[in-house]
Amino acid sequence: MKTCLVVDDSKVIRKVARHILETLDFAVTEAADGSEALEHCGRAMPDVVLLDWNMPVMGGMEFLCALRKEQGGHHPKVVFCTTENGRGHIQAAIEAGADEYVMKPFDRETLHSKLQIVGCA
Repeated sequence: MKTCLVVDDSKVIRKVARHILETLDFAVTEAADGSEALEHCGRAMPDVVLLDWNMPVMGGMEFLCALRKEQGGHHPKVVFCTTENGRGHIQAAIEAGADEYVMKPFDRETLHSKLQIVGCA
């Protein structure tokens, strides 16, 4: 079973994402910010990270840059999941090492499609 770490400061978004991912046969863990997520990845690197952009403590871009420097940090597929939809944001995310980008709000079909694109569904 593939694993997914959902990183978002919104408990509602984490709950919705968890439900969708579990219907897609993922084992799901959660983190409320990038710092928590980095600690989790240090213990067990997930197959996929569903990552919010704007979070307290450590935001998505800071987390992504730190993750890619960790041992094994290039393994997880990272899908940004955010309301930031400007071309500059998307380009910056991809350049920093994100594999895909999905806009909030999202549904099961959209998320499944993005996971197929990165080879994890």
